[in-house]
Amino acid sequence: MQKLNDFFSGGGDGEETTDSFLEEGSEGLCALSTTQRMYGFAASLATGLLLMFLSMIVFGIPIKFALLFTFGNVLAIGSTAFLMGPEQQMNMMFDPVRFLATSIYIGCVVVALICALLIHSKILTVLAILCEICALIWYSLSYIPFARRMVSEIMIRLCDTEL
Repeated sequence: MQKLNDFFSGGGDGEETTDSFLEEGSEGLCALSTTQRMYGFAASLATGLLLMFLSMIVFGIPIKFALLFTFGNVLAIGSTAFLMGPEQQMNMMFDPVRFLATSIYIGCVVVALICALLIHSKILTVLAILCEICALIWYSLSYIPFARRMVSEIMIRLCDTEL
């Protein structure tokens, strides 16, 4: 575990570093050891991926699909909070670079749940899930340098009607 901690902190000489990636912000109510954080991350990510997989089984029932898929997405994205802590996770999500993408994703999650739980409209639920998937992709691209710009340029070239 020390090698993994050294890898994330940028060190490799085996020295104890107090400001490592996995130990930042670990004080307070969320004081977990590095091992507990890794187990929490793995369990949350695995549960989220399992829920997303199970949602494909009930794809014909849009309301159940929306619930499983949405909760799976939230668990998978929230799993990284175990690694860096909830405060840093929120700071990264609402960083000015990805504020709009995060807001749209959260809005799509809320709309999908409203369509599935309150409105019970299959068509609106499917549309909301499609918007949620697109927002999740755009949000995920915000973590890769220049990815959103590259995808935007590709889409403009593919959808350009002038030859």
